[in-house]
Amino acid sequence: MSINTVSAPQKVNLRRPEIMEAVQAQVLSHYRSELVERIRANGNVLAAKGLTIKLAKEFGFCYGVERAIDLAYAARKSFPADKRIFLLGEIIHNPEVNDQIRNLGIKTISNKPTAEELEQLNATDVVIIPAFGTEVGTRAKLEAKGCTLVDTTCGDVMSVWKRIKQYARDSVTSIIHGKAWHEETKATSSQATATNGHYLVVFTLAETDYVCDYILKGGNKEEFLEKFKGAYSAGFDPDIHLDAIGVANQTTMLRGETEEVQRRFRSALEKKFGAANSAQHFRVFDTICGATQDRQDALEKLLREPMDLLLVIGGYNSSNTSHLAEMGEAKLPTYFIKNAAKMMSVTRISHYNQHIHEEIETESWLPAGDITVGITAGASCPNNLIEDAIRRLFELRGISVQSLLQ
Repeated sequence: MSINTVSAPQKVNLRRPEIMEAVQAQVLSHYRSELVERIRANGNVLAAKGLTIKLAKEFGFCYGVERAIDLAYAARKSFPADKRIFLLGEIIHNPEVNDQIRNLGIKTISNKPTAEELEQLNATDVVIIPAFGTEVGTRAKLEAKGCTLVDTTCGDVMSVWKRIKQYARDSVTSIIHGKAWHEETKATSSQATATNGHYLVVFTLAETDYVCDYILKGGNKEEFLEKFKGAYSAGFDPDIHLDAIGVANQTTMLRGETEEVQRRFRSALEKKFGAANSAQHFRVFDTICGATQDRQDALEKLLREPMDLLLVIGGYNSSNTSHLAEMGEAKLPTYFIKNAAKMMSVTRISHYNQHIHEEIETESWLPAGDITVGITAGASCPNNLIEDAIRRLFELRGISVQSLLQ
């Protein structure tokens, strides 16, 4: 069947009251924590026999994550049991949640499907687009197949896309502060090229400075393109496409760092073209996700309090969680774990070192005597995993959480 003869998929209302009522019950049964709710009601503190835990004021699932999960569960309930449903990659960056999605009978294919994966799809299939979104080209291929799409893309991500498309229409190159390999950044950058625009992704302030120096002084174009290989659009030329730029970002980056990226690019363009001409050469919009910022602000406040260590709970490939761990590491011993099982004993913990991108073990991590432990979690971490970690901490000190709740 040719692409032109594929009929448009029928639209399905997944948010019917009877569907969402059943979904809410199922989601709560998987991810709710009565313990976490009670600690929140107690000022985010639980203490007993020399161990005090303090939860950040904001942590865990954000609205965008909750919406994505709800829609995935609703898709399974809305379609017949024998209907094939596929998910592009991961719904969010949390292994517990992705396991639950697979347990619903939803199959996984690559976020950017291979030709072989696309070949197995047909117009009777349902494909779920994850919270990060997907590349413009991938969506077009799925639509050409006639697949029914369940789009769970976060609204904050789509707000960034709107800015990127406007930059492209105005012949302004998008400078994206983010991780070039991250699904969200790939989806975002594709919005520029789909509108015949250009983009460049910068991850660090050092990369930002390199680009700013090139803007001001020029340099070796081949070296530039090699340094940023895989992080710019086809046909991008630093000698041409850096004269008018607009900054955007992956929504889960650190606000302070994104603001510094913006400041440095603004300064470089003003030095080159004059402050009076700044508007013609530099644009910027605030595209940091509100939930990401709330969690960073809450952790910043928690870190002002006396604590002995910090636990950061979440998926190791979660960008917003990794930034929370980064904030903690700057202040006190911080352990980035994906679940309670990583706290193996009072003397051994297995945790993720994001600088070398692997799990490591640390000895003597949990001090004896009276201690205070801070806890936060990424926007993709469910409350049940936070409860497991809290219970494990008290268990390691020989304390039954159940007895504290009576």
